[in-house]
Amino acid sequence: MTATIAAELRDAVKVYRSGLLGRRELRALDGVSFRVHAGEVVGLVGPNRAGKTTAVKTLLSLSRPSGGQAFRFGLPIADRRTLSRVGYVPERPSFPPYLSAAEVLDYYGTLALVPAGERRRRIPALLERTGLADRAGEPVSRFSKGMVQRLGLAQALINDPELLVLDEPDEGLDVSGRELLHEALAEQRGRGRAAILVSHAIRDVEIACDRVIALAEGRLVRRPEPHPAGGPHRGAAGALEPATPATRTGALP
Repeated sequence: MTATIAAELRDAVKVYRSGLLGRRELRALDGVSFRVHAGEVVGLVGPNRAGKTTAVKTLLSLSRPSGGQAFRFGLPIADRRTLSRVGYVPERPSFPPYLSAAEVLDYYGTLALVPAGERRRRIPALLERTGLADRAGEPVSRFSKGMVQRLGLAQALINDPELLVLDEPDEGLDVSGRELLHEALAEQRGRGRAAILVSHAIRDVEIACDRVIALAEGRLVRRPEPHPAGGPHRGAAGALEPATPATRTGALP
């Protein structure tokens, strides 16, 4: 492990059990290994039920792995102190409807251990950046779906994260909202910080990401290198192929 690795799964397994006596099992993750380095934006793609969100929740200590290991900034995910260095937008962000946008950011900034002075400085800037400055005092209950998504991005940035995790963040966003996401990801890269983008929008992944990790049925799959006309990013073109044991090992660059 080195300080340049912001997040890592090593042979991660997650099994959900159901049925009588828990005899039926679903492997949401089946031996998944990958690393996300500082200074890169990684796309996590795959069909529904591929294990993308489970992988993210494992890295964020929201789901305990059944096997394998997971790390944030070189420390086991059981060490929750590193969570203050992470910004996260879940697939369907939800906030207390009675809070205003500014109050939401203040609340989440407090949870992330951002000092009061820093919160007072960052909140107006983030509301301006996300196009919510003129709605800062309105309760979230009046917000459209797209506005809630924008507020979700603002709260993920309130602690100036070293690792930004966006899980299907583009749902309900217009073109300017998508551009906002791309700018946030580019800023992470430019500042030598890390980001994970979970998305079904392959075009967004091709534009925003330096590297693509593909999952299917809880396992890594290999994405061939594009030919020169295929795009600027690794994994930007080509069909998905099952990973071999060798390529699974190779998922840890």
